[in-house]
Amino acid sequence: MIIKILGTGCPKCKKLEANALLAIEQAGIEATVEKVTDLNKIMDYGVMMTPALVIDEKVVSSGKVLTVEDIKSHLTKGN
Repeated sequence: MIIKILGTGCPKCKKLEANALLAIEQAGIEATVEKVTDLNKIMDYGVMMTPALVIDEKVVSSGKVLTVEDIKSHLTKGN
């Protein structure tokens, strides 16, 4: 599983990354977390507001900081 945090490094982006890492740990899922800070790459995902969360190339959230529980819910869907 590949999880991407899209954002320029603002406090909300950092909080989303921290929540994602905690959610991965709590869910016991193996995942790679990548930070995408290049605005052109962020726009390639169709994201106009950051932070955004991408799981396996699918944008699941943008413009808000998801809670650890919200992220765990997205991570375990379909498993």
